[in-house]
Amino acid sequence: MSVLTYPNPSAISLSIRASAFVFEDEKSKALLEHINLLAPRELNVLIIGDSGTGKELVARSIHQLSHRRNGPFLAINCGALSESLIESELFGHERGAFTGAQFAKKGWFEAANGGTLFLDEIGDLPLAMQVKLLRVLQEREVVRVGSYKPIPIDVRLVAATNVKLDEAVQAGRFREDLYYRLNVAALRLPPLRERSGDILPLAEYFLKFYSDRLGCGDVVLSDQAKKALILHSWPGNIRELENVIHHALLIVKDKRVSPEDLKLSDFRAKAPDGRDDLSTLDEIGLLFKRLLDEGDSSLYEKVEHELLKAAFEHSQFNQLLTARVLGLSRHVLRARLIRHDLLGKVLKNIKQRASLDNGKSEVIHSYYTPRTIGNSFESYVAVRQTAEIEENADWWGY
Repeated sequence: MSVLTYPNPSAISLSIRASAFVFEDEKSKALLEHINLLAPRELNVLIIGDSGTGKELVARSIHQLSHRRNGPFLAINCGALSESLIESELFGHERGAFTGAQFAKKGWFEAANGGTLFLDEIGDLPLAMQVKLLRVLQEREVVRVGSYKPIPIDVRLVAATNVKLDEAVQAGRFREDLYYRLNVAALRLPPLRERSGDILPLAEYFLKFYSDRLGCGDVVLSDQAKKALILHSWPGNIRELENVIHHALLIVKDKRVSPEDLKLSDFRAKAPDGRDDLSTLDEIGLLFKRLLDEGDSSLYEKVEHELLKAAFEHSQFNQLLTARVLGLSRHVLRARLIRHDLLGKVLKNIKQRASLDNGKSEVIHSYYTPRTIGNSFESYVAVRQTAEIEENADWWGY
């Protein structure tokens, strides 16, 4: 397992998620390469990713891999700052600048001088503060609240957001000039469900961390638990995975974590209508990954069979509609239906429909028999060309 751990002794409280960088998945390895390229350069970096994907971890990695590694790294969540005090928090204040300001105080920018300042959830910054932040980035100096004296600073800014800032710009919630100033270099963090190769290494990392903290000894994940972790959608990303493992260690009865111990259904986010907050295509992709890992050489045939069967039934065994749904020509569809022995469904459906038409029932039954429908494409075409079926071609979907 490949894990990078960056110690930070000066941090009062550092979450486990921000202390280990697992990059087993190919997407994570590509991200690490990008970080290695950007870190030495004195550029502002914008990190874009869903909540819980590890944005602070990436920011810390940029700091540790840069020339500023011996300087301070400070992380601030803009959404957690009081709007009335946010200017003082970021830029500092002088004594008597406002009620309660009994002493002069440095802001976060001054405190991070010589190092890196990480502003998380930058999209939550009020517009008035966006103007002042833009000036700080342009002039490389801050002015404390209650003062007119500019103070030079040497700070690298790394910002992060879980919203689409370009859309926020269009909606007037974020300044366009600040967006371009921040977006000199962008890093996009894929959600955990798209980095399935990281799931088990991260789970093992959290398992060891919390086992040591709780005094559980050597606890392992069962094979069934590992499969459940890989197939879970992880709407809460790495934060959710950490919580799941932590909770499992609190209730595990022996030294082996089972799927029941994971309680994934309790942690899994639901959409308003009760569906799992994961697209159907995402779930299909995860299923394909699992099947490919099992090394089934007949996977393509099985998938094609199930897709044809589902589309055929969905279209009520109408070949025209089925071909349209799948984006195939009728000739290609017929050949594949025959190859997968699915035309028995046609026979059953035709008999059911023919029973509704007493005038044509006998004729249809005489031409469509199991012997003629079979697997022979030639016999099928010959049967189709009878006058009775040609007359009803549009209705039957042939």
